[in-house]
Amino acid sequence: MRCPHCGTVEDKVVESRTLANGDAVRRRRECTNCGYRFTSYERIDERQFMVIKRDGRREPFERSKLERGIVRALEKRPFSQMQIESLVNEIEDETAILSKGSREISSTIIGDLVLERLGKLDNFAYIRFASVYKHFKDLDEFIEEIKKVGTEMK
Repeated sequence: MRCPHCGTVEDKVVESRTLANGDAVRRRRECTNCGYRFTSYERIDERQFMVIKRDGRREPFERSKLERGIVRALEKRPFSQMQIESLVNEIEDETAILSKGSREISSTIIGDLVLERLGKLDNFAYIRFASVYKHFKDLDEFIEEIKKVGTEMK
């Protein structure tokens, strides 16, 4: 596996874990050249995992879109890239489990998983993500969400 950091093809597997009822294997790898750690997935090459959007459209699941949303929510917050990658891995694993054999999952389920994890991790990131994800109709709805998060902190 080529290291995404330095490009070397020499690495060692640090951890392997079976996911989604045995349909996939997640491997944590470490580059033997630079020490960079990254994750790879082994799956049977089947039909693509699909996300059902709010308007009913279906599109292929893109890990990069999930990661981009989480990175934006956690921007300028005290979280390392490793913590973000771990969060994305957890959510991706959970979506695979929740979709079961259908290979489809609603975008609202994915969004709710992100909100749940961000709510436990960082209230500011939760509000940032919620402000985009929940499509607040007006400022009052947004303020109510902030109050809800504020009362959960106490």
